Amino acid sequence: MSARAHLSPADAVDAVRTAHPLVQCITNAVVTNFTANALLALGAAPAMCDIPGEAGVFAGIADGVLVNLGTPTAEQRTAAREAVAATERWVLDPVAVGVLPVRTALAAELVERRPAIVRGNASEILALAGLGAGGRGVDATDDPEAAGDAAVALARRTGGVVAVSGPVDLITDGTRVVRVHGGDALLTRVTGGGCALGATMAAFLGVCDPLSAAVAASAVHAVAAERAARAARGPGSFAVAFLDALAAVAPADLDTPDRLSSAEPAR
Repeated sequence: MSARAHLSPADAVDAVRTAHPLVQCITNAVVTNFTANALLALGAAPAMCDIPGEAGVFAGIADGVLVNLGTPTAEQRTAAREAVAATERWVLDPVAVGVLPVRTALAAELVERRPAIVRGNASEILALAGLGAGGRGVDATDDPEAAGDAAVALARRTGGVVAVSGPVDLITDGTRVVRVHGGDALLTRVTGGGCALGATMAAFLGVCDPLSAAVAASAVHAVAAERAARAARGPGSFAVAFLDALAAVAPADLDTPDRLSSAEPAR
């Protein structure tokens, strides 16, 4: 598959809205509607294709693929294996790995297939790296900075990018570490906020390299969450406002100097 260019978040947003990348989502049953609407608001085209016998075929034509382990039924597990065998442009979201045996074993198997991006909260990333027992269900019990070394090691092991979501997102390709600042805690009170972020990263994989994709997606979600929080009265109105804000994010909104910071990881 052809390599994608390194793009700034501003240029990546423009590219998504021009290309309308096709994003295949093998994701959990709780979040399909919100995830699809988030992709549409961004300017991408969602497809919830998770049927064995079709998933691999579709992954071969999709611009990006999300494999989310939130509700890993037997059919979805088969579909996930088919999809990752057919593409290099895929995101692994290892939801609630650690304590739960089925998804934990599947995540360990899939990470060996070298995802372009692994996106999770700090507890999930620590568990996937073999350094923690996981969080409290889907909720993290660790801070992103606590998972920094694990994220760097996991990125070097897979040759891809690891994105640790939290109050400040930490994203690394094993050589560079980028922190994305901002967002709002209300996003954690909406079902599917993190899952939609994984799908957004898959959309950006259709137009740019994995590090650019993870950074751009995190920045776009941070800006949208801040704007939605200012307009919302609570979680319900926030969810609607977030979709509107995703659609309204302009490239210039992502160029503020306080949004990103970068450094090299410790060797």
